[in-house]
Amino acid sequence: MAEQPLLSVENLTVQFRSDIGWVTAIDGVDFAVHPGECLGIVGESGSGKSVSALSILRLHSPANTRYASGAIHYGGRDLLTLPQRRLRQIRGGEIAMIFQDPMSSLNPVLTIADQIMEPLRQHQGLSARAARRQAIALLDMVRISDASRRIDDYPHRLSGGMRQRVMIAIAVACRPKLLIADEPTTALDVTIQSQILTLLRDLQREIGMSVILITHDLGVVAEFAQRVVVMYAGRVVESASVAALFARPMHPYTEGLIQAVPDPDEDVHRLAMIPGNIPDPSTQIAGCRFNPRCRHAVRSCLAETPALIDAGAGHFARCPPRIAAGRIA
Repeated sequence: MAEQPLLSVENLTVQFRSDIGWVTAIDGVDFAVHPGECLGIVGESGSGKSVSALSILRLHSPANTRYASGAIHYGGRDLLTLPQRRLRQIRGGEIAMIFQDPMSSLNPVLTIADQIMEPLRQHQGLSARAARRQAIALLDMVRISDASRRIDDYPHRLSGGMRQRVMIAIAVACRPKLLIADEPTTALDVTIQSQILTLLRDLQREIGMSVILITHDLGVVAEFAQRVVVMYAGRVVESASVAALFARPMHPYTEGLIQAVPDPDEDVHRLAMIPGNIPDPSTQIAGCRFNPRCRHAVRSCLAETPALIDAGAGHFARCPPRIAAGRIA
C-alpha cells in the first residue's frame, strides 16, 4: 500500500506505576492504519490490545502512566507530544472511540440527547436546537427506531444493543477520520453482534473513515478487516493482510488462535485450545514470551528475544526458528 498511513504507531512502550515500580504493559509496538481501511488487532485478554488503543488518545491516567519510548504520528504531528488543548480537539472530532461496555461508558444521569449533543456542540459549535436535530438524525443513522422519542430516554431504558448503537452515534457524530472500536460486540448476543458489525461496515463506507477494530474474535476480523495485527504479552507477534494470515499463519500463537475458532461443522468437544495463560506483565520471561506455551519452542526460543521478520508482501512474524526451518510453506 503506497499511500501514507493515516495514523502510525512506532516503537511504542507504555508503562504503568505499580507497587513494585514501573511495569511494562506494551513493549515496542508498531502498527499503522491507512485511509479507508479496517485494521484488526487481536489477542487474548491481557495481550495489550486495549492499552495500545487507549494510548493513541492518551486516555490513561497521566499520574500513573509513562510513555517510555515511541511516537504516534497523525496528521504530521506526534500525539504523544501534543498539548492537551489540541489533543481535546482531536478526541471525538477527528479520532473517536467506542468502548467495551456501553452501560459504564454512557452517563446514567444524562439523557441520550445530552450525550450525543455534547460532541456536536463542542467540536462543531452547533446551537442546542441544531445539535438536537442532528442527534435525532444520528439515531436514525444507527437504526434506532422512533428516534425522536428515544432521544430523551436515559441509558437504563435501552437494551444492550441499543446502548451500543448510541455509543456508535456519539462516536461518528463529527464524522471522524478514524474510529477505534474496542471489543464493540463482546457483551452482545450473536444476532446483535452481526447487526452491530454490519452497521459499522455501512458507516465506514458512508463516512469514509478508517477503523481500528480491537477484538479477541478472529472470526470478526476475517469478516470485517483488511489487515490484522496479532499481539501477545504486550508485543506484536505477527502482522499481515487478513487473507495471508489465515492462509499461512507464521507464528505459533497465531496458529493456535486460528485453530481455536469454532467450526460449526465440527463437534464442539474437539475445539482446540492453547495451554496455559498470558503471563502477568510484571513477570520476566527470557527469550520469546510465548515459549512457555509453545509446542514448537527450540533452545534459541528460551534465550533470544525474536525480532519481527519481514517475510515479504507486508507479512511480518516474530518466530525466526520456525520460519527458517521452512515449516511455513
